[in-house]
Amino acid sequence: MKTQHEIIQEGYEALINALGLADTLRFIQYFQSGQGDYTKERHHWLEKKSVGDIFQEIEQLPRDDLSKYDEVIE
Repeated sequence: MKTQHEIIQEGYEALINALGLADTLRFIQYFQSGQGDYTKERHHWLEKKSVGDIFQEIEQLPRDDLSKYDEVIE
């Protein structure tokens, strides 16, 4: 049975072999975790808003080209 370290090492090697070093770094950065405690922060700001408030904010969002959020990895 492989150790966690061995699996991670083999995963990096597979990515580098398949994508090259530069694109491997780009791939890993895409999945980098953020900071803070999202659950705690979410409860903090959701307690201040009603469902109606949230719905109204959603309705005010621009309805432009939603594909702008699709990241293209070249």
